Amino acid sequence: MIFGVNTIPDYRKRGLAGRLITQAINDVQIQGRKGLVLTCKDALVPCYSKFGFINEGISEHSTHGNVVWNQMRLEF
Repeated sequence: MIFGVNTIPDYRKRGLAGRLITQAINDVQIQGRKGLVLTCKDALVPCYSKFGFINEGISEHSTHGNVVWNQMRLEF
């Protein structure tokens, strides 16, 4: 489960978050896990989709900050 990926504004648009996601994917594959799950706001669905995550719809369990969270899953 990925709980959050945040980049300090001055360091955005450098591919740092993408490198972290790629490393997390590689790590869980090496560990023999079946995949990864994360929740994100609507604006980030396309970003995570580029890494192969599939949007499963609105998460019924994530209510943090009183915003809508999408549950996304990447299966190996």
